[in-house]
Amino acid sequence: MKYGYAETHSPFLGALQQLRTYIDELPERLRTFSDAELTERKPGKWSRKEILGHLIDSGLNNLKRFTDAQFLPSPFVVERYNQNQSVIYNRYQDLPLEHLIAYWQSLNRQILYVTEVIPEDTLRKPVLPPDHGEPVTVAWLIVDYVAHLGHHFKQF
Repeated sequence: MKYGYAETHSPFLGALQQLRTYIDELPERLRTFSDAELTERKPGKWSRKEILGHLIDSGLNNLKRFTDAQFLPSPFVVERYNQNQSVIYNRYQDLPLEHLIAYWQSLNRQILYVTEVIPEDTLRKPVLPPDHGEPVTVAWLIVDYVAHLGHHFKQF
């Protein structure tokens, strides 16, 4: 299994701190772009607004995972969701930037409220990824979520 709590304590706490930083910095970064820059799509890629929408979908799905993994039977099984269809049907491209920012920030503040108080034994609980590869832990899932944010943060 990929990391128990003792091995992830520092990465886990670092991830929560990084999430706080993203919550503060992402709005400032996005507000530097014009409307045209926010909605511009390169072939086969999402626009900046759609990337933010994807991060909202990821946050919604992961908040549920971080919550459910605490009380559902072990190992918790991570279910996939259709990322492309979620971006399309939530119409992120058409929504005002300030709405998207507020939604994303609020969602990630809730993720912090939930994750920062998860007990150590729960952070060590096994989680099966969607491909049912090697089990990971709840802590790993949270660290991975923040790493995913970091990957997309670089695209803004």
